[in-house]
Amino acid sequence: MGTIKSSGIIISENNSGDYDKMLTMLTPGLGKISCVAKGARRPRSALLAGTQFLCFGEYLMYKGSNTYNINSCETIEVFYNLRTDLDKLNHAVDITKIIRDVTEENQNCYKILQLYLNTLYTLSETDKDPELVISIFKLKLLCFLGFTPRIQECTNCKQKNELQYFSLKDNGFKCEACSRQDKSCIKMSESTANAIKYIVMSPAKKLYSFNLKDDSLEELKLITKLYFNEKLEI
Repeated sequence: MGTIKSSGIIISENNSGDYDKMLTMLTPGLGKISCVAKGARRPRSALLAGTQFLCFGEYLMYKGSNTYNINSCETIEVFYNLRTDLDKLNHAVDITKIIRDVTEENQNCYKILQLYLNTLYTLSETDKDPELVISIFKLKLLCFLGFTPRIQECTNCKQKNELQYFSLKDNGFKCEACSRQDKSCIKMSESTANAIKYIVMSPAKKLYSFNLKDDSLEELKLITKLYFNEKLEI
C-alpha cells in the first residue's frame, strides 16, 4: 500500500525500544488505528511534538503488516492549556478513555472526532464548568452511537406538553402521569429539559454555547451519567 495522508489525534502513547513510540490515533476515515513512530523520542526528532498525547495534526504514514508507520507529521493543535492545568487534564483523560472504548478500526469516526476535538477545545480554551462540558459530551456521544433520547413527546402516551421526567428505561421524556408507572424516571426542571433538547438537536460547533444554573446542572449531570452508564452497560 502507498503512503496515506490523514488528520488525527493521539489518544494514547507508549514507549517502545530505545527511541520509538507506539501510538493509538483517532482519525476521521480510518477510525482508531495503531501507529509506530520510529525515533520519535530522540530530542531532535521531527516527530517529537506531533506524537504527544492529545496532539492533533496531519500525518503522512504507510501501513505495515499490523500497524501504520508514521513518516512525518504537521502539528495543528496541542491543547497547551490542558497540559498546564491538572483538573482540566484529568477531565481530558476521562473523555479520552471513553473515546478509546467506543471507537473501532476501519470505522468512520468523523462526527465522534469532531465532538472530541470541540470538547477538548472547550475544556482548554474556555472557563466553562468542566462538569457541564462532560455532561454535554456524554449525551451527544450517545446520540452518535444510536441512543438519541426521544424529546418531542412522552415516550408512552405521546403527549407533547408538560414533559417533566426523563425515563432511563424508555429512552426519553415522560409526562407526570406516565412517570408514576416507571421507577427509572428522574424529575427535571424546564431548564434541564431545554438543555437536553438543545444538546440533542444542536450542531457540533454550537454545542457548548450555553450555561446552566447549579440546580439544573446537577439534574443534567445525574441524567447524563445514569443514561450513559445504562446504555453503554458501565
